[in-house]
Amino acid sequence: METTLISIRYNELKDNTFSPVLFFSLLFFPPNQGVKPKPSNKVELLSPPHPSAGDQQLPTMAYPTNGLPVDPRSGFCPSNSIFYSKRKPVPLPSSPYLDVTTFLFSRRHSGTIAFIDAASGCRISFRALWRSVTTLASALSSCLSVRKGQVVLLLSPNSIQFPIVSLAVMSLGAVLTTTNPLNTPREIAKQISDSDPILAFATRTLVGKLPRDRDFPIILLGDHRIAGDDARIRYTIEELMAIKPDLRRRRETVRQHNTATLLYSSGTIRTSKGVVATHRNLIAMIQIILNRLKLEEGGGAPETFICTVPMFHIYGLAAFATGLLGSGSTVVILPEFEMGEMIRAIREYGATYLPLVPPILVAMLKEPTPLPLGRLRRVLSGGAPLGREVIEEFRAKYPWVEILQSYGLTESTGMGASTDSAEESSRYGTAGPLSPNTEARIVDPDTGMSLPVNRTGELWIRGPYVMKGYFKNPEATSTVLDSEERWLKTGDLCYIDKDGYLFVVDRLKDLIKYRGHQVAPAELEALLLTHPLITDAAVIPFRNERGGQYPMAYVVRKAGPVGERLSATGVMEFVAEQMARHKRIRKVVFVSAIPKNPSGKILRKDLIKLAASEP
Repeated sequence: METTLISIRYNELKDNTFSPVLFFSLLFFPPNQGVKPKPSNKVELLSPPHPSAGDQQLPTMAYPTNGLPVDPRSGFCPSNSIFYSKRKPVPLPSSPYLDVTTFLFSRRHSGTIAFIDAASGCRISFRALWRSVTTLASALSSCLSVRKGQVVLLLSPNSIQFPIVSLAVMSLGAVLTTTNPLNTPREIAKQISDSDPILAFATRTLVGKLPRDRDFPIILLGDHRIAGDDARIRYTIEELMAIKPDLRRRRETVRQHNTATLLYSSGTIRTSKGVVATHRNLIAMIQIILNRLKLEEGGGAPETFICTVPMFHIYGLAAFATGLLGSGSTVVILPEFEMGEMIRAIREYGATYLPLVPPILVAMLKEPTPLPLGRLRRVLSGGAPLGREVIEEFRAKYPWVEILQSYGLTESTGMGASTDSAEESSRYGTAGPLSPNTEARIVDPDTGMSLPVNRTGELWIRGPYVMKGYFKNPEATSTVLDSEERWLKTGDLCYIDKDGYLFVVDRLKDLIKYRGHQVAPAELEALLLTHPLITDAAVIPFRNERGGQYPMAYVVRKAGPVGERLSATGVMEFVAEQMARHKRIRKVVFVSAIPKNPSGKILRKDLIKLAASEP
């Protein structure tokens, strides 16, 4: 077992400046013992520095290309068919001995309040947050023998306790796996069977979803027990955090290449798979997120973010449970989305940023009058693309608020491309230029040939944030991850234009094949949403009696008598007037809601099953 020891003098804490790194170290390492010097976690560029002039300006090439003939406008290199990011690379830590929690602790900022619970108004300062994380980590190690490499399950809606648990688990070198609280007991049991956690954190209302045939302790995310609590509950989180830290405990060495999280992909097409992400993956994504929002170390006053997206999802975990803590920003947590509560929180806490998923933005547009958004300056949309009409309508209704978009996957630990300014977002339909430290290829799915500018094919990306692989699934890993060159095959049909902007056309597996033509459902869905009587829509392939496919639409009509006037024939005629013959909708079914995952992606597999069961 590898261990790292450092020596701490207690009087170093008497200085007026609070040092979270020092506090973290003091709780984990005994004072005045022989030490093994810990390698520095000093941040260093992994590539040569570049001139500061034009660092963020496009089309200036900031990414190192090793002398290759790269077009500075598109970022495309004709000699190897690779697109290079045009953004300045973000610095990454050079020391291999570093976990994501310690990395966050080490960042300097001027922030005071880390989290606010929107419902109760409860606040936790950065000082109290780090104290809670280190105390919980010590208790997990001493009382429950949690060790490096072991898996810990977290089953909870958004809460202040969510990041505390996440950071404590990862600081030990243990592996965090999260799951959707809305999942059924069967779905949760399947993930538990695959990930094999040694214990679980859960709220009282969710404990009952944990399988009873699993013999592991449960930590209750609550401050007290009550009569009738599940007998498997070993501690409450408050009981663990009341235990005095064991200063004699020897901490295992955690390296950047060690596994940090085991998140399960959405499984919109096939079964869900465990995505293995390392500490290096998370650290790289944190740097990219903070760079994108101009929240680098010492980069100005902290901001206030509203957290509407689920923390169990990569979007929420990378941004809210980890990333933004490194900037000193305040995160206002909503346990679940409710429009009135979100608007109240924006105004009451002076939010400046609102990260969300497209369904929430669309819901804001459905309000008859503009919502009071207070000091809000930016909306960050991720999880699914926004159509041009939605963006234009939002800008007309809230002209002072910028919309920024991003593209990413669980397998990429978050973003692979993003728009970082109003100017970049003005290019409708784009996910933005490639993220820093990123390379991409556009590959013809039929021939395997790499394609140049403005040609559509499957997007392959490469960067320090790309996953290690799928958990216990080498076959699936080899399908999407090139073992030698580490290209991640995203399964998304995309193209990169002459200015280096990425456009996502559709999922490769979602394409509808109609009489030899390929039809992208996303294109039809974007058109349907422009109809004044349609509030939501999804398009799927439907098999005809000849064994072929044709486009079928599930449509949510506008509420009330006006919406009810819209007929299936009316929907089909609306599309036929504006689309080529092979793209026309051939069948329409009206539903009350379109099934989507927490990030806003349409669950087409559910609709395909529903369509197959209908006469």
